[in-house]
Amino acid sequence: PMEFLCEIVQGLVALAAAGVIVVFVVAHVTASMVNLTRHEKEKYFLTANGDKELFPSLHDPHSRELSVVIPAYNEELRSNIRLKTPLLVIASKQKEHPSFTYEVIVVDDGSRDKTTEVALQYTRKYGADKVRVLTLVKNRGKGGAVRMGTMSSRGKLILMADADGATKFADIEKVEAGLHDLNPKPENMAVSCGSRAHLEQDSIAQRSFFRTFLMYGFHFLVWFFCVRGIKDTQCGFKLFTREAALRTFSSLHVERWAFDVELLYIAQCFKIPIAEVAVNWTEIEGSKLVPVWSWLQMGRDLVFIRLRYITGAWKLESPHKTD
Repeated sequence: PMEFLCEIVQGLVALAAAGVIVVFVVAHVTASMVNLTRHEKEKYFLTANGDKELFPSLHDPHSRELSVVIPAYNEELRSNIRLKTPLLVIASKQKEHPSFTYEVIVVDDGSRDKTTEVALQYTRKYGADKVRVLTLVKNRGKGGAVRMGTMSSRGKLILMADADGATKFADIEKVEAGLHDLNPKPENMAVSCGSRAHLEQDSIAQRSFFRTFLMYGFHFLVWFFCVRGIKDTQCGFKLFTREAALRTFSSLHVERWAFDVELLYIAQCFKIPIAEVAVNWTEIEGSKLVPVWSWLQMGRDLVFIRLRYITGAWKLESPHKTD
């Protein structure tokens, strides 16, 4: 009986080892590199007069104080409302500080509706120096859209903000304060993340047991595989110094929902200081996140993020110019 038990244990150990090897191999083999090459149409934005001009590069020196990058996918019906608030908040800031300069970049992530046309109304109203629309030829995912917009920005600081307006845009002052508290000198590397962690207990009371279970499972996977010390990695309200944006987005591979986690993982690998700041947040109807399927995709991505960096399938890049 003892020998039989030993054989069973040895068999289970061998099976577990084989399983680990298979997962490592799958993670490595399926690690396709992200295509950073722009389609010819993605290199240009339209001016208020309808003329085409070339987007600048994140590699260039900054020429604005703030860039706001807003990814949008099939937002035709609510873009009118959601773009007004950021522009009003920033315009009021400019009134207080006349030397303050900014731009808003709306990235249409291959929408099938008239998102681009709606956003271009703001270009015509405010001018292309303040509102630019980057239309992607095909859908890349939220992470891909944010990266393309960030790589086309001019700001000394770069804020990514969701198109649905779930986070109160006036909280930009809070994340700015969080960034300055990090004192990002001499390399000027810092990231400030908006956080909904303080709202978690209230949201749990309104969620089903299953969704609460998925949420805690996701938090555990984030902590175990990728990012520690950040309670809310998924809030779509993050502020980067230009240098930190270049360093992190140059290495980003994940283009779908788990891209925030990889961004913060990269930042922690480069020892870039990160602040987490409580912000106001409201759940907005019309979310593109399909609960169960999206959670499973994100869980898979979290495991593969760590494995692909461990196996060398993905590498932390030094910033380099791309097309």
